[in-house]
Amino acid sequence: MNKRFIIMLSIALVLAFFAATIANKLLIQSRSAKITTVPVVTAAVDIPYGVKLENSQLKLIDWPSDSVPPGAFSSKEQVVNKVAKNNFYAGEPLSEKRMSIHTAGSTLSSLINKEYRAISVRVDDVVGVAGFILPGNDVDVLATKMDRVLNKAITKTKLQNIKVLAVDQDDSREKDKPAIVRAVTLELKPEQAEIVVGALQEGTIQLSLRNPDDNQVVNIPVVTLIPLEKKPPPKKLLKVIPW
Repeated sequence: MNKRFIIMLSIALVLAFFAATIANKLLIQSRSAKITTVPVVTAAVDIPYGVKLENSQLKLIDWPSDSVPPGAFSSKEQVVNKVAKNNFYAGEPLSEKRMSIHTAGSTLSSLINKEYRAISVRVDDVVGVAGFILPGNDVDVLATKMDRVLNKAITKTKLQNIKVLAVDQDDSREKDKPAIVRAVTLELKPEQAEIVVGALQEGTIQLSLRNPDDNQVVNIPVVTLIPLEKKPPPKKLLKVIPW
């Protein structure tokens, strides 16, 4: 074997050994380096939508300071008595955008977004989609009224993508089974509330359940119904018989 080759191989092995030793030392140092953490409030148990939070439902954990979730809380006192606007699962950090301040009255009032109102409408098993409409669902509102000129019922989609706040007096989103209810509470802007009340005065309304991933507002063409002109009956022709 070439002597020069043996020397080069030996040098390469020595350099590889030193490189592996240095890399291993750096890896150990990086693992032993202290990670800076800060306290973050998380859910100690599963927290459903609309619940007023208590101290027993919260837990503080150490979170890496360089990856704290936006809007996270650092103490339980910042969260107690607030209302959950979404479901939280055990171990999940709580965030400010998904919480609401509760000052007075029912917790439902804390769940209404600013510039919106809550209005309840009476429903039956047909209007309530056989009980499958639950808090947190989105629906369309259809109005039906009788056209006296055409003597037929006309149905139009009045509102789209409307959030359901509660069914009857229950605002929990934990339900997954249908239940026949007597009223549904919708979250509406003031002008939308006027539309719903007007539709109830003129006729009846129907709720159409939407897919939770579908928030598209469809442009439904307006159909103008023109009554047909009533034509006078044809004149009878008299046949003249000569004398």
